[in-house]
Amino acid sequence: MSDVMKAAAFAEFGGPDVLKVMELPAPQAGPGEVRVRVKAAGVQPYDTAVRAGWTPQGVDRPLPRIPGNEFAGVVDQVGAGVTGVAIGDEVLGFTMLNAYAEYTVVPSASVTPKPAGLAWEVAGALTAGVQTAEIAIDNLAVRAGDTLLIHGAAGSVGGAAVQIARRRGAKVIGTARAVNHDYLRELGAIPVEYGPGLADRVRALAPEGVTAVLDGAGREALDVSLELVADRDRILTLYEHEKAPKLGIRTTVGERLAERLGRYAAEVADGAFRFHIRRTYLLSEAAEAHREMETGHGRGKIAIVVP
Repeated sequence: MSDVMKAAAFAEFGGPDVLKVMELPAPQAGPGEVRVRVKAAGVQPYDTAVRAGWTPQGVDRPLPRIPGNEFAGVVDQVGAGVTGVAIGDEVLGFTMLNAYAEYTVVPSASVTPKPAGLAWEVAGALTAGVQTAEIAIDNLAVRAGDTLLIHGAAGSVGGAAVQIARRRGAKVIGTARAVNHDYLRELGAIPVEYGPGLADRVRALAPEGVTAVLDGAGREALDVSLELVADRDRILTLYEHEKAPKLGIRTTVGERLAERLGRYAAEVADGAFRFHIRRTYLLSEAAEAHREMETGHGRGKIAIVVP
């Protein structure tokens, strides 16, 4: 039984440089829990916010803290009362923190089997993209006849949301840099570039009007959203959480579910759903992964590989 582990953690809040590889006590599985030997973990804005000083609700763990709330790996401990998960099972799952590490412990209900054909880096980075996208599309009640504008459409959440909305019969317009426009077309969206005049460019692409917005960029993109859609109940931001209550717009409301994650994992493995990994980093390169994340919205997802 492993008593210590390596993890990318921080002992003080700050920029990416506070993230260091440390040797820390390895967690042990308690009743209803499983321990996973992590193979890969996703990197997302949630993680960089935690590192910079934001504390998720309910977290009281003292420093040092380990970021990362999505992972994939092999179960190596099973706590009392756990059924349906066994030592040696390959799984992917979700947590609040502690995924940038050799081991993480989560409730057994927070993991789902990893399909054999799914690469570790994809499995480890899948949760936030597909779960956030489906929750957001559900919150906005996107359906056939809608014209949905997605800001940050080439990112992991945006790319998943494009595909989900198209399946539901919506027309999708996606903002992205020009280099990502062909990628958006492949996913089923009509691409449009950021920058001055965005609202007019969107109106030209949607003379029937935009009926809903999923904002994954914030700032000017949110201003354009408010200009284009009168019904603020059909604007959801993934970025401007402090502004949302004041503006009367939505943020995501819903729980991550192992069933949902397993469903998309199977589709990605079968090639029925696209999920792009743009770059992987080693655990020792976690700070560099955060630097790239904080440069802005790139295509797809960043993943950390744990040797």
